[in-house]
Amino acid sequence: MSQANDELRDEAARFVAAHWGADHGIRDFGPMADGHAGLSFGFTVTRAGADVEGVVLRLAPKGVRRSGNTDVYRQAPLLRALGRAGVKVPPVLHAQASEDWFGTPFVMTRLLPGKTLIIWQPAPEFEGFVAEGWRQAARELATIHRFDWRAELADWEKPRDMAAEIERWAAILEKTDEPDWIERGRRVAAILRERPMPPSPQGLFHGDYQPGNVLFHQGRIAAILDWELAGIGPQLLDIGWLMMMGDPEAWDPDWGAKNVPPVDELAAIYQDAMGERFEAIDYFEGLGCYIFGVISCLNVKLHRTGRRPDPMWDDIASSVVHLFGRGEELLSR
Repeated sequence: MSQANDELRDEAARFVAAHWGADHGIRDFGPMADGHAGLSFGFTVTRAGADVEGVVLRLAPKGVRRSGNTDVYRQAPLLRALGRAGVKVPPVLHAQASEDWFGTPFVMTRLLPGKTLIIWQPAPEFEGFVAEGWRQAARELATIHRFDWRAELADWEKPRDMAAEIERWAAILEKTDEPDWIERGRRVAAILRERPMPPSPQGLFHGDYQPGNVLFHQGRIAAILDWELAGIGPQLLDIGWLMMMGDPEAWDPDWGAKNVPPVDELAAIYQDAMGERFEAIDYFEGLGCYIFGVISCLNVKLHRTGRRPDPMWDDIASSVVHLFGRGEELLSR
């Protein structure tokens, strides 16, 4: 463990002693496995040598403006409201917007039993279950979209300006080092600017909805995780994103998710769960292809320049042209 993580472990131990009781300690402190969620750590609270409960600690990055996915504390009221409404999310144990304990805002949630379904490399225990996991995820999405955000989170966040979002991603695209990627992404951005966004229910969306952010336990969904990108806006973004993640035409054949049901089936399951039909889901899959294509451009650069090393992005790099190509095709229909 690095010196920084040693210091963080000591801070977590002091926090537990202050909030669980002086006779409590921690064990197995370390970065969370299965994912690329940034400053996310797990540990077990103990007392008299016995385990009390598992904890997940999420921290805001230090020295970074707190906005959107870097504003970790904004997840606390969201998770609490979702939990009260019966949406499957981890219970919040503690959260603070101040920097008193860890030098940055944080959220602590209970560590629930189960495992996420990493779509590119499912764990052995998911053998024979992968397709069913995707179907359950499509069905469960409706529980998020039926959440009454106006009643529960009226002051949480303003609805997202999607035209501004498209321009924000376009600006990020221009910072990549690959001219071919920039040209392909520009073509998709041009279509998005010219084509009006189709109607969509407005409300809470997850922002990165896919099985890798869904916790499964004993063959059923235990919780929906990783709400960093959540917002208020067109909810069809989520089903489009789920379809994009599973669409073989959006990925390099050597890297795409395996054993995924046809994406049209996922769309049908979601619409059945919502009890209504939507005419333009393809548009939102195309938008998802564009956004994740730009995210990939950014993260490949951060990895290759050593600013944020993560070898996964070397694997995803070959899919950037597929993502932009599929997005252009879907948005041109």
